[in-house]
Amino acid sequence: MLKVSVLVGSLRKGSVNRKLVEALAKLAEGTLEFDYPSLDLPLYNEDLWADPPKGVLALKKSVEAADAVLFATPEYNRSFSPAIQNAIDWGSRPWGKSSWPGKPAGIVGAAGGKIGTAAAQAHLRSVVAGQGMILMGQPEVYLEYPEGLIDESGTITDEATQNFLKGYLEKFTDFIGKVSA
Repeated sequence: MLKVSVLVGSLRKGSVNRKLVEALAKLAEGTLEFDYPSLDLPLYNEDLWADPPKGVLALKKSVEAADAVLFATPEYNRSFSPAIQNAIDWGSRPWGKSSWPGKPAGIVGAAGGKIGTAAAQAHLRSVVAGQGMILMGQPEVYLEYPEGLIDESGTITDEATQNFLKGYLEKFTDFIGKVSA
């Protein structure tokens, strides 16, 4: 089973992106194991490396132990969330000890609007590539999230969406294997 460090860019309890990745984990049972490091970290500050925050060390450990990284981003002002940027900044340090290079990566996102998180993901793609991660280009998941799409048990209620996301997970699993080989 492949291990995936999942970075959810929304910190709120009712996050649709958290619901999305938990539903993905349910669809991927037996193939992918998801780990969810907290992104509720202090803002990046070089001075904190003297006594690094436990959450930062846990994030770096999760990413370094994983076979891949999956970003789940909301869209904030046509960009990805500050929580993801902050996690990327922490993970890229200290100098010479970045956790990102060579990691297979994917990006998904859900939002209430018709274009999902397309603008946020476009921006995040350039940052991910700049950190040396190897990003899966297709398929892309810009999910419009209507109320009830994922039920209380974490099951996707729309069959077409469920099938699309199963296909995404199959391709992501194959991609991880190819990049890691």
